[in-house]
Amino acid sequence: MSERVRVGLVGCGAISANYLKNAANLPILEVVACADLDLGRARARAEEFGVPRAVSVDELMTDPEVDLVLNLTIPAAHAPLGLQALQNGKHTYTEKPFAVDREEGRRVLEAARIARLRVGCAPDTVLGAGIQTARKVLDDGKIGRPVAFAAQMLGRGPEGFHPDPAFFYQPGGGPMFDMGPYYITALLNLLGPIRRLSGMAAIAIPDRSVATGPKQGQKIPVETPDHVCGMLEFENGAVGTLVTSFAVRHGDYDRKFPILIYGEEGALRVPDPNTFDGAVQVRGRDDAEWQEVPHAFPTGYGRSVGVADLAYAIRSGRPQRCSAEQGFIVLDVMQAFLDSSREGRPITPSIQYERPAPMPADLPFGTLDG
Repeated sequence: MSERVRVGLVGCGAISANYLKNAANLPILEVVACADLDLGRARARAEEFGVPRAVSVDELMTDPEVDLVLNLTIPAAHAPLGLQALQNGKHTYTEKPFAVDREEGRRVLEAARIARLRVGCAPDTVLGAGIQTARKVLDDGKIGRPVAFAAQMLGRGPEGFHPDPAFFYQPGGGPMFDMGPYYITALLNLLGPIRRLSGMAAIAIPDRSVATGPKQGQKIPVETPDHVCGMLEFENGAVGTLVTSFAVRHGDYDRKFPILIYGEEGALRVPDPNTFDGAVQVRGRDDAEWQEVPHAFPTGYGRSVGVADLAYAIRSGRPQRCSAEQGFIVLDVMQAFLDSSREGRPITPSIQYERPAPMPADLPFGTLDG
């Protein structure tokens, strides 16, 4: 067993419960403190999950007992708090997106390089059995060379259920920056580097209203596109589309398999990349029906497995799978869709991508490779 990595969590909103629940399944992680701008909320989370200390954000950043800062704040705070953690000599893992624009992202990458510290970025759903099994199907050549794909995430937006949804409609939000990281990260892990891309984006519904909670009825001005259509060409020759929308009703797509990959010898149904253990289906050239593929990797992981993977990487020196570089490339691609729409031209990603190693298939649940 590798030496445990002591984690300090910043941002005690809804997603923090998911992280804390799943961290308990990963022995390399020891959550020693949590912080929030609302100290009462931090105390409530600490009591709920048995975290030893609830402190202010500044106290957590300078706490000598914290090795790694887990940043679960709103998108606008991801890069500033990441920089603060690095400046205090701490590794950091942030919720998606990596930053709200490329300039912020580059500052985090450079700060990590200078400090010789690790930075990780969600989503870690690509480490689950669903996407890992789909990747193995492709790597084993079961559908031949990938030729085409289609990925969709269509809905009406989070204001119908989220009590404080304004940040979803500010720069760094919208359907692409909110849900795009799951789809783009999955496509990168499945298909490899992107050669070029183009996009069209629009603000389809310029004003929203909060439908539930204490802010019910409050108006939200939409300041970032709420409907984005992208086309991507991968280095392996596959060409396809990614559509993300907070502007449609009755989105007609298969929510169980929102990514379809078509190869020369068959087709692959990929599960929702916002989940860990979805089913995978394949249909060969002569198959009359779709066939479910048994999971080739351990099931049961949830949010925090990417943090654990980073912790093992810190202790062993190996590359982490949900890396800052991957997070930056996802940010670069999302920004490029908006830039392409505005400028009317295709765009080449600004840095090269290298697929991370697949998850180990032969280790017991809760243990990752060193």
